[in-house]
Amino acid sequence: MSVPSLTADQQAGWRDDGYLVMPDFVEPSQVEALTARVGEMVADLARSPGEAATIFSTTQKSHAQDRYFLDSGDKVRAFFEEGAFDDDGRLLVPMDRALNKLGHAMHDLDPVFDRFSRTPQMAALAADLGFVDPLLVQSMVIFKPPHIGGEVVCHCDHAFLWTEPQTVTGFWFALQDATVENGCMWAIPGGQAGPARTRFRLEDAGTTTDVFDPTPYDMDLLVPLEVQAGTLIAFSGLLPHWSPPNTSDRARLAYTLHIIDAAADYPADNWLQRGADLPLRGFV
Repeated sequence: MSVPSLTADQQAGWRDDGYLVMPDFVEPSQVEALTARVGEMVADLARSPGEAATIFSTTQKSHAQDRYFLDSGDKVRAFFEEGAFDDDGRLLVPMDRALNKLGHAMHDLDPVFDRFSRTPQMAALAADLGFVDPLLVQSMVIFKPPHIGGEVVCHCDHAFLWTEPQTVTGFWFALQDATVENGCMWAIPGGQAGPARTRFRLEDAGTTTDVFDPTPYDMDLLVPLEVQAGTLIAFSGLLPHWSPPNTSDRARLAYTLHIIDAAADYPADNWLQRGADLPLRGFV
């Protein structure tokens, strides 16, 4: 992995568009190592699924009230696609084609993803993007399996990982090619200039969504970010982005890491919280 300082054009693109597409950020050997580690974790889960039976969906919000989901900020837990089970709760597809994601502390609890997430190159990129005291707050392996990989509705990540002021930034790593056919990310260039329209937060024993502006995002402004495996997409926490269902026969495996700045306030009613035994850390 090698990342020189961002060029003037890249800095301008970040300011104007709210995202950067960086091909070949991840070396092929690292893509293979991460993919192999995911395969091991999926195989372990297939042998012993335990309590992992939560369906994750951004269109159906039942998971938001589920303690298995809400208590996953300092754990690695498995979440399934809506189409993975029949009406009796039996898996319809193999485990590697049933999962929506693993999250949300891969970068702290799994040694392979810890090493990948904490490198001088990653720290240098965060510094180039304006971070003073970065903290790694959330990470996920996103499967987007063939045929049943669900839609991720158009949203901005600040709505879910709120800081005051806004600092959250996403690092999205393609571990397989991402295309229009298999559900690549789409984004609204320049959309980060606007404020968050909602905020998802804890309330009492569950969650609620504050709506500041009910205006839907203009989907006609979205552009596809088709990328090859090894590409990094860095994007602002205010950038509206979306991905459609994967109706193809090819998976779209990715790893996402979210960073906040310790200088900002991270409210106690953010849905993602950690216990005292696993405090947030930076790149070292």
